[in-house]
Amino acid sequence: MTIQQAIADPVISQSWSKLASLAIEPNPFAEPWYQAAAVQSLAPNSTRQIAACWEGESLLGLIPLMRSNTYAGLPLAHLQNWVNHNAFLGSPLVAKGRERDFWHGLLSALDNGRDRAFFLHLTAMRLDGPVAVALEQICNTQGRRFAIFQREERALLEHGLSPEAYLEANVRGKKRKELRRQHSRLSELGDISFERSFGDAGLADWIEEFLALERRGWKGFNGSALDCAKETRELFRNALFGAAKERKLELLALRLDGRAIAMLVNFITPPGAFSFKTAFDEDYARFSPGVLLQIHNLALLEREDIAWCDSCAAQNHPMIDSIWSGRRSIGRYSIAIGGPIKRAAFTALLAAEQAKGRLRRVTKRNTNQNNGKSG
Repeated sequence: MTIQQAIADPVISQSWSKLASLAIEPNPFAEPWYQAAAVQSLAPNSTRQIAACWEGESLLGLIPLMRSNTYAGLPLAHLQNWVNHNAFLGSPLVAKGRERDFWHGLLSALDNGRDRAFFLHLTAMRLDGPVAVALEQICNTQGRRFAIFQREERALLEHGLSPEAYLEANVRGKKRKELRRQHSRLSELGDISFERSFGDAGLADWIEEFLALERRGWKGFNGSALDCAKETRELFRNALFGAAKERKLELLALRLDGRAIAMLVNFITPPGAFSFKTAFDEDYARFSPGVLLQIHNLALLEREDIAWCDSCAAQNHPMIDSIWSGRRSIGRYSIAIGGPIKRAAFTALLAAEQAKGRLRRVTKRNTNQNNGKSG
């Protein structure tokens, strides 16, 4: 296991890209094109590190890390995965079948390292997959304390039915009738078209249109729209151009007389996909343009290379939860590292967190078998 500054060597970058294509759990936010966009836009002077597990010239796993000197407002130094607010998964990229090797290598390196961090904190982790199962197996085998914080379930689209059958199975008949009525009423205002595109042709204009659409809504009003800050605006642009270059970008739009009233960005990472960002024109909210576009997005179910799509949405999202019936567990791990003194301090931290009610549960599930989903 090596832990070093951000990788710039072209040969290593190729290994990173190859790992991303073969990883047991896809994660576009850990891929080199997204990481490059995030560093360039958000943290050009960051001390981000890359922890990489190698076997000869083969890259078995990789996770971006950073050091933080505070935790929950307290001066507690720790290491954590490097995840920005516009990255919706923090799981590492790990080659299939090498999950235990990766975690063993990473935790051993952190145990023996010179960093003064008291523990490892992993945010936005998928909890119901083989990578998490392997982490818990290693911790239980080694007697290493760990805990899960803030577990939540977010909407997941899963392959198995046609778009029409999926809609019928998961959306009440009354609601489907209402959506047909809204579509009909919207069509009375002008020409409706659904647009799906790939690659970078016209991408710059599409990006500007999306940014303007999102800023006109509630996110612009409260200052959280991508276009409200230079850093997030550049992240969005750089990430989409990076995804397009890797042929991992899908763009959808619902247009009324050529003007976008709902837009959606998907990252395509077979066997999965991720709905990165969406926006709609609130002047047309009574027609549910975002929902109408999501129904069009059910065409993902027809792709043979896509088994699921992560909504990247918050738990109990009022729109997507009413359409997508699958769920994916996301949460945060805290894990003991280092020698006896650090581990004793970590045990005390867990006790304090539990007393304050922030610790949801210390995991003790059966990890004798790798029963996580592989997609």
